[in-house]
Amino acid sequence: MNDEITRPDPDALLLNHSDSHRGKLKIYFGACAGVGKTFAMLQEAQRLRAQGLDVLAGVVETHGREETAALLNGLAVLPRRATGRSRHAEFDLDAALARHPAVILMDELAHTNVQGSRHPKRWQDIEELLEAGIDVITTVNVQHLESLNDVVGGVTGIQVRETVPDPFFDSADEVVLVDLPPDDLRQRLKEGKVYVGDRAERAIENFFRKGNLFALRELALRRTADRVDDQMRAWRDQQGRDKVWHTRDAILLCIGDDTGSEKLVRTAARLAARLGSEWHAVYVETPRLNRLPEARRRAILRTLQLAQELGAETATLSDPDEARAVLRYAREHNLGKIVTGRQPQRRWRRDSFAQRLGQLGPDLDLLVVALDEPVRDAPHPLGGKPANSDKWRLHLRGCLMAIALCILVTTVGRWLLVEFDPANGVMIYLLAVVLVALRFGRWPSVFATVINILAFDLFFVAPTGTVAVSDLQYLVTFAVMLAVGVIVGNLTAGVRYQAKVARYREQRARHLYEMAKSLGSALTPQDIAATSQRVIDVTLQARSQLLLPDEQGELQAVGESGIGTPPDLGIAKWSFSKAQPAGAGTDTLPAVPYQILPLKSGNHCRGLLVVEPENLRQLMIPEQQRLVETFTVLIANALERMALSQSEAASRLAAEREQLRNALLSALSHDLRTPLTVLFGQAEMLMLDLAGEDSKYVGQANQIREQTLSTIRLVSNMLDMARIQSGGLNLREEWVALDEVIGGALSSMGPSLTGHDFALDLPPELVLIKGDSAMLERVFTNLIENSLKYAGNAAQHGIRAWRDKERLEIAVWDNGPGIAVENMTRIFDKFARGDKESAVPGVGLGLAISKTIIESHRGRIWAENRPEGGAEFRLSLPLPAAPEISEEPLK
Repeated sequence: MNDEITRPDPDALLLNHSDSHRGKLKIYFGACAGVGKTFAMLQEAQRLRAQGLDVLAGVVETHGREETAALLNGLAVLPRRATGRSRHAEFDLDAALARHPAVILMDELAHTNVQGSRHPKRWQDIEELLEAGIDVITTVNVQHLESLNDVVGGVTGIQVRETVPDPFFDSADEVVLVDLPPDDLRQRLKEGKVYVGDRAERAIENFFRKGNLFALRELALRRTADRVDDQMRAWRDQQGRDKVWHTRDAILLCIGDDTGSEKLVRTAARLAARLGSEWHAVYVETPRLNRLPEARRRAILRTLQLAQELGAETATLSDPDEARAVLRYAREHNLGKIVTGRQPQRRWRRDSFAQRLGQLGPDLDLLVVALDEPVRDAPHPLGGKPANSDKWRLHLRGCLMAIALCILVTTVGRWLLVEFDPANGVMIYLLAVVLVALRFGRWPSVFATVINILAFDLFFVAPTGTVAVSDLQYLVTFAVMLAVGVIVGNLTAGVRYQAKVARYREQRARHLYEMAKSLGSALTPQDIAATSQRVIDVTLQARSQLLLPDEQGELQAVGESGIGTPPDLGIAKWSFSKAQPAGAGTDTLPAVPYQILPLKSGNHCRGLLVVEPENLRQLMIPEQQRLVETFTVLIANALERMALSQSEAASRLAAEREQLRNALLSALSHDLRTPLTVLFGQAEMLMLDLAGEDSKYVGQANQIREQTLSTIRLVSNMLDMARIQSGGLNLREEWVALDEVIGGALSSMGPSLTGHDFALDLPPELVLIKGDSAMLERVFTNLIENSLKYAGNAAQHGIRAWRDKERLEIAVWDNGPGIAVENMTRIFDKFARGDKESAVPGVGLGLAISKTIIESHRGRIWAENRPEGGAEFRLSLPLPAAPEISEEPLK
């Protein structure tokens, strides 16, 4: 059976199969342009070509550098193809995939492709090449990394627009740092080896200042070092953590009952700052720590909290052996330097904590700091019990139980087990010691050992009735009984302590599971509040209250109030607005008997959680702090999920309502358009007949015609909106003159403009627009009609147009009452009107349709109030190069 071939794991085979078909990505990384990334990439390409690999130059930017261009000799170069409307030569992805070389060179990873390309970014082209199994070699500068973009902008004062996501950079199989000192780089700039002509002088004075180059170089080095550190940690995790690798200076501070002081913490913080390294602070919970006075335990917690405030990563460990727990934590986190304290008055101790660390961890650096001030049992500002009376009561009950068991064993052995050997009596006495140790701990078991030895000597060792011993071998028996009793007591106490810690952690995990499960099915804020109050009460022995903002943003208590001291609304509002904790255990108003925690989800604060514990010391324990933070994250996620569900339901309802309204409008518009067209024709014929007869009813017939025409325009707007919603807006672009478009709109609005003062200011030269003339005429018709409706009968109106570089600016204005500030953007929404209740006819579709048409023409439209009074609708349209008009005479 041992020689049977092991069946391979199918999942592993699939993973290896998929990995083998994905190409490898190699990035040449530099601080800025000119350090030699492209040169190094081409040197690598020539080396691979010499090995017989098929290397293709997809994109290589030499920027006119002769020595760089010379390295392209012998390499196959992929021709570029014209892409997009600008017909700009761009990388041909399809040709590269069809060619399928072994390696392809893709310079400038952060490049943005022209509009019309398959992918907007070059790194997305590279991703497709990698998926096709092609190895890619590329280059990128540090300022193009997304996470460092704002840092580089703050240093250089130049905002870089083209960026690469950090996950793509981190996924590279190999990153090669190409570095060059700032002085050498500036010399290359002066020699024209980076930029040609005046660009080099401008670059030296601006981006390539020496201070900028130092900063960029440091960022590139640090980013590369972080990547190497991540690789080292991953490799170390695979190989095991039995040994610490001193690849960087990382510090571990040990805090205990005799080594915890503010001086020790500040010393470790200064050392970490000087080395520029991370540092951790831990303390080990041992059975001996539970026997310390309450004031001493609070001092340890204060020291640990100070370390956390100074930037340390804090943790609490549960282990009966402090030294082994500290070493295990150091090896797990690769912390090579351990800092601990030493009290002057305890130098007489031979087996100190520092000596044990040195013996167990000879591969670690140990720094022992002399502490000149003793740890004092100072009163804590949060209060607490002065002594642990419950522990002494437990010890007293253990001693009474030991006495009772001793009497019972002695009575049974004296009267019922007379014929038994005395050695069996020793075993029964030891059993009593074990029972006492299991139930009551170390000191009652030691007491039981002593009284059992005395009872065995008095009643079973000759001469009985006295403590004298006739046979010296019983002294060995007594010594063994005492040693076994003490050892059993210590081991049992350690096991009881570990079992207590395990039970606590199991309860904590169970409470987290129950809370996550309950919050996952919560449907209302009341359900979330009830779940959080129940779990926090059981887990932390604390009362809690959930505060959520209402529609006006005011904080309101949700669910039944479980707080004994109502939280101050001023503190709550500050915590909610700043998204910062406040209250006990924090830096903001620590004297209040409760703690206010913001419920943050992303960058948004969803509410507050108020926690009032029975013992405020519980909030200072790091494990409890992490537990409370986990509770807040779960509650915030539940509130976020509920908000998203409500938003989704509202969006679904709005979409269904919009769909129903569009269907209704489309049906009504189609049914109304035919009779309105007939009515308009009849009204116009009637008006012409009455005008020919010089009838007095010509004015009434004209009013019927104008109202019918206005209704036809309204129905046309509804039809257009229904067509836009269904994606049926197709532009028929052609070259049209601006004055023809505006003239057509004024002609269609001619009867409505009668009696109104209308000014027209157009450029004297011919202005050609490429667009749909009918649609653009509809825009001007809607804007003029809107101006006539809301500006008033006595208002002046006008249209003004002018050129602004490569764009055409148009303003449709009036000197009416203007537009309310709150309506500036809302008026372009569908069915939005200036006044909800108004005698002005219309359904609020004209401006929405106009905005859609203008944006379809790659333009912008907005509204503003004129300084001299009135409203103005601004249009901005692109002005492409007009077609050339042949001057040859017609034949």
